[in-house]
Amino acid sequence: MKVIKLDAIDSTNKFLKGLLNSQTVGNYTVVTAENQTQGKGQMGSVWSSEIGKNLIMSILIKDFLLDVSALFNLNIVVSLAVIQALDEWNIPKLSIKWPNDIMSDQKKIGGILIENSIKSDGTIISVVGLGLNVNQTNFENLPKASSLAVVCNIYFEKEELLSSIVEKIIKNVQLWDNQADLMWLNYTDMLFKRGIPMPFQDKNEQKFMGIIQGVSPIGRLQILLEDDTVSEFEIKEMEMLY
Repeated sequence: MKVIKLDAIDSTNKFLKGLLNSQTVGNYTVVTAENQTQGKGQMGSVWSSEIGKNLIMSILIKDFLLDVSALFNLNIVVSLAVIQALDEWNIPKLSIKWPNDIMSDQKKIGGILIENSIKSDGTIISVVGLGLNVNQTNFENLPKASSLAVVCNIYFEKEELLSSIVEKIIKNVQLWDNQADLMWLNYTDMLFKRGIPMPFQDKNEQKFMGIIQGVSPIGRLQILLEDDTVSEFEIKEMEMLY
């Protein structure tokens, strides 16, 4: 595993994708940065971080996704790897807010952005970005955000977190063929607010009540509605109100 450490970059995902376009890059190559000026979340949302305080990383994953219908499998592999790593540091009340925000109790402590490219021969190459709030303690105007330091009231070594997370991502990739069903079950069990009646808002700003049931094979969130039907939602088609 090769680790490329940068002081500042616009985006670690963008940097890693640029490397792929200019040279051969080994599987599981990791890029980290102390400062990221154009960090992104799902669907282009902005993710910002205090310089030097958080874990900002991207990892290249080849030869895992074999079909476009199975893209969500990588979300499961990576989300669970982050949860498994943080659990070893006794981070309390961990969960995954669909599709891949990492939560501690009611607060977001991290987010994952996966960007897939499909080559002419059908090969799928994935660049997986992770932003994890580690030692940042100021979240002014971000009432739903927190960090490991705030949650646990201690300082964390980012290098140790990086090594553990990458190790678990690689392990989960290698175990997937034999443990896919178990990982799907574990991901479902870790879903934030699963099984709890709660309000949502759709893309037309209409509010509705529902209960999260699980995730479809292609990654849509399944919500039980008040009329006892189950509807499936894509990213940005609805918002959890919590």
